[in-house]
Amino acid sequence: MSKLLSQIRSMLRDRSNCKRVNQVGTATKLTGIIDRRSPGATSNIGSRCLIEVRLVAERAESHIDLADNVLVGGGTVIDCVLSVIVERDVLISYDCIIVDADNHSLLPEKRVGDLEAWMNRGFHDWTDTAMASVRICQGAWIGARSIILKGVTIGAGAVVGMGSVVTRDVPPRTVVAGNPARVIRSVDSPSTEGTSGLVQ
Repeated sequence: MSKLLSQIRSMLRDRSNCKRVNQVGTATKLTGIIDRRSPGATSNIGSRCLIEVRLVAERAESHIDLADNVLVGGGTVIDCVLSVIVERDVLISYDCIIVDADNHSLLPEKRVGDLEAWMNRGFHDWTDTAMASVRICQGAWIGARSIILKGVTIGAGAVVGMGSVVTRDVPPRTVVAGNPARVIRSVDSPSTEGTSGLVQ
């Protein structure tokens, strides 16, 4: 009985989430949280995806695009102010954070009213916030608890090691790890298979 109730809840959550995105492909499961904070924001999700993530579209200009055959694990947050693009065949593990903006000004005098504005009006002024699009290219694999910061492109077939903080572009078919993430080796090197402990 409890298994049936769980399946029904999952189905209802899936249907509710589908109404919060602009387009969803066939055989896609949306079990995460879709947080569309502005009616103009757009979110498109391809076919054969498993999306257990919290997707946050902050502004009318926000655009999230997840292509076909994408996995995004539970506990991951994609917070989009400008644009986050995830190409096909990408694996993003659990508890990752992907952001395309700093969310607040670096100047303390410009941050002073941020809390009050959010608490009282549910509003955040993005005027003085640095932002730059994020792109994760085809076939990339992002390890658990990694952080991808604004303006970063993860190259096709690249691997980001577990717990990494990615502050700059990752070349295609390379393995990066650390804080800040640095290139460890090429995906094509003979010892690549031994790096699987870096990711999850």
